[in-house]
Amino acid sequence: MVDDSILLKLENIKTYFFLPKGLFKTIVLKAVDGVSLEMRKGESLAIVGESGSGKTTLGRTAIKLIEPTEGKIVFDGKDITRLNDEKEMRNFRRSAQIIFQDPFMSLNPYMTIREILEEPLIVHGFSDPKERYEIIVKALVDVKLQPPEEFLLKYPHMLSGGQRQRVGIARAMVLEPKFIVADEPVSMIDASSRAEILYLFKSLQEKYNLTFMYITHDIATAKYFSDNLAVMYLGKIVEYGPSREVIMNPKHPYTSALISAVPDPDPNNRFIYRKVISGEIPSAVNPPSGCRFHTRCPYRFELCDREEPKLEKINFEHKVACHLYTKK
Repeated sequence: MVDDSILLKLENIKTYFFLPKGLFKTIVLKAVDGVSLEMRKGESLAIVGESGSGKTTLGRTAIKLIEPTEGKIVFDGKDITRLNDEKEMRNFRRSAQIIFQDPFMSLNPYMTIREILEEPLIVHGFSDPKERYEIIVKALVDVKLQPPEEFLLKYPHMLSGGQRQRVGIARAMVLEPKFIVADEPVSMIDASSRAEILYLFKSLQEKYNLTFMYITHDIATAKYFSDNLAVMYLGKIVEYGPSREVIMNPKHPYTSALISAVPDPDPNNRFIYRKVISGEIPSAVNPPSGCRFHTRCPYRFELCDREEPKLEKINFEHKVACHLYTKK
């Protein structure tokens, strides 16, 4: 029986990149290496982890900007892993959109804001210019670029970083999607605009029942914005659960270290001991055997070196992949 509340289901997704090395050799970079998760309609899921953990690749694979090497993607009850039909792919593209990290690079500098927002409508067959105009104006109002008439004929370089990111959000919204991947959407804008953008996401989610995959380095914003949180390390999810539960009661040593690294504005906590992860994240070309975090883990023991822990429940909806909790 199909659960109608599930919008996105990823089953053992692996996304590998095959890179040439010399004339006859190829190396395999395992960016995402066996990720399974479900997202319910209207849910927001934050994916956190260091650079190189596979967050962005997972997000782009989920909306098929990158084809998975193995695994299965089910969207709104339909298997879309290998979509070959152009009409079905167009329908999926309308339902799943992405907001890119860099608002400077993701907008065409030679197009006006109206042209940028009109392009996806033209591609998807909105032939009536009046209808397109009304949709564009509504999208600009939704992202708080008002009055919209003042922005239609401007070019991206005439806007601030926060305004450019709002245009990027409006571009994702014009097709009325069900699912949005927001890839580090506030990392390239000034601090004063970040809270406004996250509040905007919240209001759009509530207004249109959107499902968000929020990719970020910032655990503080993940706690504010997301319902659930998945921690990735070297292509795998090592901890998953409700955001407040994971942040207030982290189980995996990697999650604990990430949370410990968040700056605390209270000067009284300045000298509190903070957990520091030693070393660098290993290469995804040659990941460690056993638990992938064992080369940096302060609690490592013999089993960690040779056996990979499974992501298992330790209490209601809280899962962790760590031998400290799953060993018999």
